[in-house]
Amino acid sequence: MLRALTTAATGMIAQQNYLDVIANNVANVNTTGFKKSRIEFQDLLSQAVRTPGALMNQGTYQPVGVEIGLGVKTAATTRVFTQGIAVSTGRQLDIEIEGEGFLQVMKEDGSLAYTRDGCLQVDSLGQLCTNDGLLIQPSVSIPRDATEITITQDGNISVTLPGQTQQSTVGSLQLVKFQNPSGLLSIGHNLYKETQASGNPVQDTPGQNGLGLIQQCMLEGSNVQIVDELVGLIKAERAFESNSKLINSSSNILQITNQMG
Repeated sequence: MLRALTTAATGMIAQQNYLDVIANNVANVNTTGFKKSRIEFQDLLSQAVRTPGALMNQGTYQPVGVEIGLGVKTAATTRVFTQGIAVSTGRQLDIEIEGEGFLQVMKEDGSLAYTRDGCLQVDSLGQLCTNDGLLIQPSVSIPRDATEITITQDGNISVTLPGQTQQSTVGSLQLVKFQNPSGLLSIGHNLYKETQASGNPVQDTPGQNGLGLIQQCMLEGSNVQIVDELVGLIKAERAFESNSKLINSSSNILQITNQMG
């Protein structure tokens, strides 16, 4: 009976982790470029009372065994990089990555990070940066007196200057991709960090070698679907309730056993 108590306890812990993942997804339903997480479970080791294939007295082998599971554990939380909903903003420095790829930014310590958040800004020196002031790499400078900014699907950035009828090219946006984007480490602020699991970043022009295209005056919204999260919430709640009832039933049986004397 003690085995049932500990087994049900692992189930409650697993469903609590499930609820935590759902809560984070729902909290970021309006976060630009956010990618939802999916939790994955694995069963724990089973206690083999009788091993299948064991040699029996008659010289035959046991066709089936007796195994009693010892519970469940959280195996992984996988980041799902499906495309988020496109949101039209009309702002010239807003971009959406339509397809695979990340923008590359430089952190304060000089290391590189990666983001799908296309809400770009211009700092005091005219350099393109994120909302947190992290510079886009390769760096692009926008002239102070530019009256119009055009960003093409392949990332070329052109501006219109006073007294000129034709636009001048001032730089281009490059995207990077990873062999395993789910292996990236989320470090907050809509940023990801390269890991051994993600593989090395491969930089190229938008639209080339499987990279997505740039859409100006658009932002990529979160890929969280509230209905899916609510269904997961119901499943987690009911599974948590069932495991708690198992613990309660096991406790009652132990109480009855103790009272038999």
